[in-house]
Amino acid sequence: MVNATKIAAEPRERAGKGAARAARRAGRVPGVIYGEKAPPTLVDIDPKFLMGELKKPGFFTRVFDVDVKGKVQRALARDVQFHPVTDRPEHIDFMRVGEHTRIRVGIPVKFLNQDKSPGLKRGGVLNVVRHTIEVYTNVDKIPQQIVVDLDGLDIGDSVHINAVKLPEGVKPTIQRNFTIAAVAAPSVLKTAEEEAAEAAAAAAAAGAVEGAVPAEGAAPGAPGATPAAGAPAAGAAPGAKGAAPAAGTAGKGAAPAPAAAAKPAAKK
Repeated sequence: MVNATKIAAEPRERAGKGAARAARRAGRVPGVIYGEKAPPTLVDIDPKFLMGELKKPGFFTRVFDVDVKGKVQRALARDVQFHPVTDRPEHIDFMRVGEHTRIRVGIPVKFLNQDKSPGLKRGGVLNVVRHTIEVYTNVDKIPQQIVVDLDGLDIGDSVHINAVKLPEGVKPTIQRNFTIAAVAAPSVLKTAEEEAAEAAAAAAAAGAVEGAVPAEGAAPGAPGATPAAGAPAAGAAPGAKGAAPAAGTAGKGAAPAPAAAAKPAAKK
């Protein structure tokens, strides 16, 4: 037997926007109860009680016993209109249901054992395709949630509706074996070989830097720099005192060489 939530309502005499605005000014939420081949019943509800029920999970999957001046009508909430600025409820629609009424309703999905999923432990991401699943069910057998077990799921694995055990009499509105969720690989996931190769390369680079010795006499800040053209090599012995300069170069302070004497002209 279904557990119904009791809710008190007051009847409204008139329909229309004017009557609905009057109910809001009086601090009430206007609503209507329809269905089961009976005339619609206009009601208004306490907003505090309604807000409290809206904050609870599974509002649209719960059965309500709406008490209108002692007359109880079993119904499901089908639609709630909210104020665009304050987000307060402004209108609610209830649909009457009988004991064996079969309805179409969206059931929220709950995931269990995320800590037992190897893929999630390795850094995988749970990609939820469907947060709710629409099903056909009897009013007295509406499940509060559909449980999906993630135990054993690795990266690349997915959960389909056929792998989920549904209560008796509950059938999905979609006939194919659709996907509910999948464990996807993160964009930064690396294989063990890649991690080992990166570690080896980093160690080799660190060893090369530590083993490098700067050249003797090199300028600070430029270890191992090549000496400029024409400069003596680092550590080279200075030239001997009084040594002749290299060929093609003049010694410092040396006099220019005299020009070669011209030969006398041959006698005739």
